Amino acid sequence: MSEDEPQFLQLGPPRSTPDGEPRRIAYRTDGDMQGEGPSLLWLSGFLSDMAGTKVAALTDWAASRSLPFARFDFSGHGLSSGDVAQGSIGDWLEEAVAMFELMNARRTIVIGSSMGGWIALLLARHLARQDMSDRLAGMVLIAPAHDMTEALMWQKLSPASRQKLEEDGVYYAPSDYDEPYPISRFLIEEGRNHLLGGGKLDPGCPVRILQGMEDPDVPWRHAFALMDLLANDDVELDLIKDGDHRLSRPQDLKRLERTLQGLVEN
Repeated sequence: MSEDEPQFLQLGPPRSTPDGEPRRIAYRTDGDMQGEGPSLLWLSGFLSDMAGTKVAALTDWAASRSLPFARFDFSGHGLSSGDVAQGSIGDWLEEAVAMFELMNARRTIVIGSSMGGWIALLLARHLARQDMSDRLAGMVLIAPAHDMTEALMWQKLSPASRQKLEEDGVYYAPSDYDEPYPISRFLIEEGRNHLLGGGKLDPGCPVRILQGMEDPDVPWRHAFALMDLLANDDVELDLIKDGDHRLSRPQDLKRLERTLQGLVEN
């Protein structure tokens, strides 16, 4: 299937609008999902999609090693239906679970970037509760924004911005990358159902964290806090001194590929 022809999953309406239209989730898969060895599943960040630089690099890398690779756009992002201002962590987790179920029970390495890192951890928690942790072959978390809605959004808003969000139902936050982006009251409130802070999580697989120390969106100390939340021992944190949030430079992509290769060979 060509890059211009994604497939679609259909799920129920967003949690914020239960009487709304069903979600159509655009996804692509490459490789033989019936073969042996691990598969790869990519989870994008907030306001990112499967057309990014890291995804393109991983598509080529996986193909060169005959590894199945799946990626998709969260609802409200990219080619999927919906409005990001109506989305929620619960919706996006549900979509990640649905994609994971397409992997035909293969052991899978989940790669999550920014918000996708949080979704990856929530997916691991979901699988543990279903006694399915053995399906995870590893996780690579790139600038993982766990508990993002609370720690990196709500707590950073000024009192005036919080009041506007409460009164209007949405606040448009300035962005260093593009137009101001929406933070909805529903996103904040629903996100509190999925916070990891205060508990311990054992994903049942090796975890590798890549974190730039010049990241303005997810401070490197946030990655240290995640280390304290993970209950398993096979966890490694790789700090990149001059790394930014995106970690999409050629040297960052090579680091990501080396990290994945280590998990594939594990």
